[in-house]
Amino acid sequence: MSSSASPGSTVDKVLLCAPRGFCAGVEMAIKALSWMVRAFEPPVYCYHEIVHNKLVVDRFVERGVVFVDDIADVPPNRPIMLSAHGSAPAVVAAARERGSYVVDAVCPLVTKVHHEVKVRAGKGYQIVYIGHEGHEEAVGTMAVAPEAIHRVETVAEVEALPPFTQPTALLAQTTLSHRDWADVADAAKARFPDLFTPGRSDLCFATTNRQSALVAVADRCDAFVVIGSANSSNTKALAKLATEAGCARVFRVNGPGELPDDLEGTVGVTAGASAPEDVVQAVIDFLQPVNGVEEVSITNEDEYFPPPRNLRELLTSLDVVATLAVGGPVTAGPALNDRQIDASDVLSEL
Repeated sequence: MSSSASPGSTVDKVLLCAPRGFCAGVEMAIKALSWMVRAFEPPVYCYHEIVHNKLVVDRFVERGVVFVDDIADVPPNRPIMLSAHGSAPAVVAAARERGSYVVDAVCPLVTKVHHEVKVRAGKGYQIVYIGHEGHEEAVGTMAVAPEAIHRVETVAEVEALPPFTQPTALLAQTTLSHRDWADVADAAKARFPDLFTPGRSDLCFATTNRQSALVAVADRCDAFVVIGSANSSNTKALAKLATEAGCARVFRVNGPGELPDDLEGTVGVTAGASAPEDVVQAVIDFLQPVNGVEEVSITNEDEYFPPPRNLRELLTSLDVVATLAVGGPVTAGPALNDRQIDASDVLSEL
């Protein structure tokens, strides 16, 4: 159900979850693609959606970015970015062979899982991988060692696995819900008592934080709004969690235009890890809570992932050239200080 009307005074208060919205990996990927758009003549090509958010993707399309699902669809010698979800080794190789300049914006947390798959497979392990069928992260991860990895999503699929004579390891898609993951992981540990698990969980800290923040306010809410796209795994997990927490009305929306106009009482608001903050504000403006907004914070996130090294080097070189062009010394060029720049601001300026 959608409406462009505002519910006006029927909403008493908004409980705004924190953390919410962009995670460190999404921040890095969005800024990286934004800088590629500025550095190269259009079109810039991106393998798969840079992040799973329709509004973010649409903004880049408006700036001449072309999203493809096959590297063969990229004309030779064009700049290519690989998405934050991680790509199969063969895709990375094909991009480097075809593209004039390639930036891999894979989230470091996904890279960690890829590395673990490679190491465990190299040591002769069979890998039980908990992940959603067809999800880009899962597809890319499984391609690292396809002969050794077995994707499961349910307890029944764990029970259907063959008996392995080799040692066995348990790894997971980073954006899973803890609730979706826990039962399947327990079943795998019961099935394979000597199961190897990483010292640090594969599940993304940002995903976990957003879920914990939602649970902290859900029992106070008459309705819950989860901002994010339908193909975002962590956004769908938030909406499911709100329902499981007892919220009678839960809405997963791309923006305020998809909300009904009859919301009332206390409304919880959060955003998936690839949803922009300006959309959060637009939803709050739509809701017009009579008694304002109460932000409920469970932790502060200060994680930072720098842009890929080759992109940092390119940007530094461009800064030097630009400074010399106006007659200034090289030392006068601006330093790349992207940590102080919010990806939401970068998007707004596109």
